[in-house]
Amino acid sequence: MTDRARTVLAGLDGIRSKLEALYKDLHQNPELGLREQRTAKKASDALRSCGYEVTAGIGGTGVIGVLANGDGPVVMARADMDALPVREETGLLYASTVTVTGADGSEQPVMHACGHDVHVTCLIGCAQLMAQAKDAWRGTFVALFQPSEENGDGADAMIEGGLTSRAPRPDVVLAQHVLPYPAGYVGIRPGSFLSAADSLRITVHGRGAHGSMPQAAVDPVVMAAMIVVRLQTIVSRELAATTSAVVTVGSIHAGSGPNVIPDSAVIELNVRTYDDTSRTQVMDAIERIVRAECQASRSPKAPEIERIASFPSTINDEETTRRVAEAFAAHFGGDAHTIDLQTASEDMSEIPKAFGAPFTYWGIGGIDPDRYAEAVRKGTIAEDIPVNHSPTFAPVVQPTLDTGVSAMAVAALAWLGT
Repeated sequence: MTDRARTVLAGLDGIRSKLEALYKDLHQNPELGLREQRTAKKASDALRSCGYEVTAGIGGTGVIGVLANGDGPVVMARADMDALPVREETGLLYASTVTVTGADGSEQPVMHACGHDVHVTCLIGCAQLMAQAKDAWRGTFVALFQPSEENGDGADAMIEGGLTSRAPRPDVVLAQHVLPYPAGYVGIRPGSFLSAADSLRITVHGRGAHGSMPQAAVDPVVMAAMIVVRLQTIVSRELAATTSAVVTVGSIHAGSGPNVIPDSAVIELNVRTYDDTSRTQVMDAIERIVRAECQASRSPKAPEIERIASFPSTINDEETTRRVAEAFAAHFGGDAHTIDLQTASEDMSEIPKAFGAPFTYWGIGGIDPDRYAEAVRKGTIAEDIPVNHSPTFAPVVQPTLDTGVSAMAVAALAWLGT
């Protein structure tokens, strides 16, 4: 550990209990994307209380806090704030029971099933420690709290809300995510880290008829079934074995009864890729297959292919990542690792892209270490360790929070000299 990191992190003991209480409060009071008013106020109040210049309401609920501390680099650290429409099943004393009214008027449960409550808490903790130890560093520290990561539109909302004119241009942007690894683990990798994600809605058209008269119909259910099967050959037969990609059909809707052939079917699918070349190749293959199957089935109308959501790939800057990885190794020792490629996706990279700044993004563990070790011993990680977005995903409070606060501070101090 460097002297500067030791000085900054010396204050952690004094704020630990408050951070733990904050985390439990955030977990118990989750908010969906672009509705994070309560969370944003918690972040704003915490930043103002320790001397940050705060701008709130960027892109709706986004918040930035700027702490200028003499000449030096500008480091921006980002945390996402939103939760998910998931009913919590963790059994925790501080489990969420929050429900909201959905767009269709129905009651919708809400849960921090992806750990954004961890991210917010850790960035607030880091921001407080940086403010308490200003003699240990020089430069400007910017804490950014982003809305609506889960919907993939929060970073763009902040950018469209004037982020680049309301915050100093960073020399580097930092971010982290809690993942289903043992708590205390810190993992980073240069280059590709998180996949790009594209969600498509495909409508294929047939000709409806009575179920007993298929000769009078063009059956879109069969058409959709053939498309689903054929899509599975893209990764297995069109990409090199060394190229990582995922094509998942998550939804098929057609018809209203067993004896009626409908006139259309809707397929929804998700694609994960790690570079522009494979992304283009997979998306082109999907369109080719869909159009060819429709033509082969005598579809009376061309299919409709709509991109309904899109996330960029997260590709860490090589030099930035090397610098942070060295700082992690010095501070965390054997708990610092090179992490595997992750098939999750993020919109964070749009923020450094808007500023023209390099960035690095890493993972921290959130699973009880003994529980994780037992699952490894039994070979039951997939069965026994809840993953992000699961209704049972619940990072242990410690050492998850200490690790996240420390990782963000250590990474920032790799730039903020004295």
